[in-house]
Amino acid sequence: MFYDAVRNDHGFEVDPFKALVARPIGWLSTISADGNANLAPYSFFNIVSERPHYVIFGSTGYKDSLRNIEATGEFAVNVTTYAIREAMNMSSSVVPSHVDEFALAGLTKAPCQLIKPPRVAESPANLECRLYKKIELPDDEGRVGNWLVVGRVIGVHIDDRFIENGRVNSGAMQMISRLGYAEYATIDDVWRMRRPG
Repeated sequence: MFYDAVRNDHGFEVDPFKALVARPIGWLSTISADGNANLAPYSFFNIVSERPHYVIFGSTGYKDSLRNIEATGEFAVNVTTYAIREAMNMSSSVVPSHVDEFALAGLTKAPCQLIKPPRVAESPANLECRLYKKIELPDDEGRVGNWLVVGRVIGVHIDDRFIENGRVNSGAMQMISRLGYAEYATIDDVWRMRRPG
């Protein structure tokens, strides 16, 4: 099948767009200008470069995470895994900005080294980031309801339990990714394939 993505005339009951690309979850921890911690998962997330390292995430709506990042210029990305999936899901609750999602989800705050926002202690890896750029993504009428945020990774935490022979054992972490609808996938079947030449 083919459908015009601008008209979005796919004919399905639910838009299939997000079901077509598996995405890691950007579980972002931020802190407000007045010191309130915030934790929220973003399914529009990925890494986009190395040397230097950059991450991107998309925010549909002007949410607390985006507001906090604009105010402080900092955020942490916490790797989500099957073991902490319920806590990640709980942190997606729509609550007032003063509510601490770490406490709501029963998670432990751990200090970062280079930025003020805390990181999720239960996460096997965390990326400390500084805001590089925020880009408005307007709709066809010019209204802005989506934003793309680019962050420069300035620090990385890795749980030593997942380091084996000088490599990170990603499969052992059982990272999860977001699919479409209410579907997720667990990464536990890891295989290697070398590029030619």
